[in-house]
Amino acid sequence: QVQLVESGGGLVQTGGSLRLSCAASGRTFSSYVMGWFRQAPGKEREFVAHISWSGGTTTYADSVKGRFTISRDNAKNTVYLQMNSLKFEDTAVYYCAAGGTIWSSLLRNPTSYDSWGQGTQVTVSS
Repeated sequence: QVQLVESGGGLVQTGGSLRLSCAASGRTFSSYVMGWFRQAPGKEREFVAHISWSGGTTTYADSVKGRFTISRDNAKNTVYLQMNSLKFEDTAVYYCAAGGTIWSSLLRNPTSYDSWGQGTQVTVSS
């Protein structure tokens, strides 16, 4: 497994931007599929975005498509989530996750990922 540490969360006004980072330990980061998930109080953890090991394929939840961008730098063992045009409903704890080979139909399922970070709080004020 890989150890993951998120950073970059905070308080931002509606319409603002944040960039989350997720630093991974280990030499095999480039072989992992990476995902971002979020969990708001009283709600289940939900898929936000995924990126393939090479960075060549990405998928997004409909709720963030066009506003969020996932990217990775395998040389730095880091995955990013650029969040623009933030809305109040984006408020949540954001988690990054790493997985091995994942069927495309299961990329949005949290149970498909093996390693998780501790999460970083994003609060969007209206």
